[in-house]
Amino acid sequence: ASVAMAEYIAGSEEAFVQMMNERAASLGMENTHFEDCCGLTDSDNHYTTAYELALLSNYAMKNKTFAQIVNTIEFTVTINGYPKAIRNTNELLGNLNGVYGIKTGFTNGANRCLVSCCKRNNLDIICVVLGADTKSFRTRDSIKLIEYTFKNYELTNIEEIMKKEFIKWKEKNSNLFNIEKGTTNNINLEMQKPIYSTIPINKEDLQKISVNITYTTNLVAPININSEIGTITCKIDDTFLLQTNIKVVNAINKKNLFNYLNEF
Repeated sequence: ASVAMAEYIAGSEEAFVQMMNERAASLGMENTHFEDCCGLTDSDNHYTTAYELALLSNYAMKNKTFAQIVNTIEFTVTINGYPKAIRNTNELLGNLNGVYGIKTGFTNGANRCLVSCCKRNNLDIICVVLGADTKSFRTRDSIKLIEYTFKNYELTNIEEIMKKEFIKWKEKNSNLFNIEKGTTNNINLEMQKPIYSTIPINKEDLQKISVNITYTTNLVAPININSEIGTITCKIDDTFLLQTNIKVVNAINKKNLFNYLNEF
């Protein structure tokens, strides 16, 4: 019976690890692979990166139960009828403004690690420190990274900047379109809502934000609603920030024989 139970547990863990790797792949964690569920293996095939731990943390914090657990400083459990206080090992929790998680970690190979999440005003960040020699180094580096981010970055509404430029462009260019074989040249356009609206931008780069609009003026009917006729791209120098499409709001039909006769 004990052998059967051991085989069952091993089989269950194998299935769970497979599920972990599948979920990691779905989150875009291309440089992560799990060998067990506890993270204590010394295998070279058990690895991740700081960036991908941030991806995983961002996903995990959407779970309300998980978020509540990692934000709990102390909790009392009962063991054999006796209360036992368990204290969170995250040294930033309750001591640094805005910190509300997430997790400490240590193995001989990884050294001291800490993934933190911190929110001040509307800016919400995840900070990952790996490979620190001591807890004090881990704490120091995490605080430095967090304070640097809030001092130097500002949450900026990129969608609003793009929309203002699009409105200016539309006022100047709406009459330039030629709809070949179309029943009308009047085309109504709108900027498609981008996948996200705000981005943290270094305050020194705010004046470098530029918006570029590319489009096609010569079109051929029929043109369906939501057809894409151009793109709006937002950059800082050569660094891409955000891109969305310019779409047609009104359908434009192709001329039929009656239309041609009427024109004639």
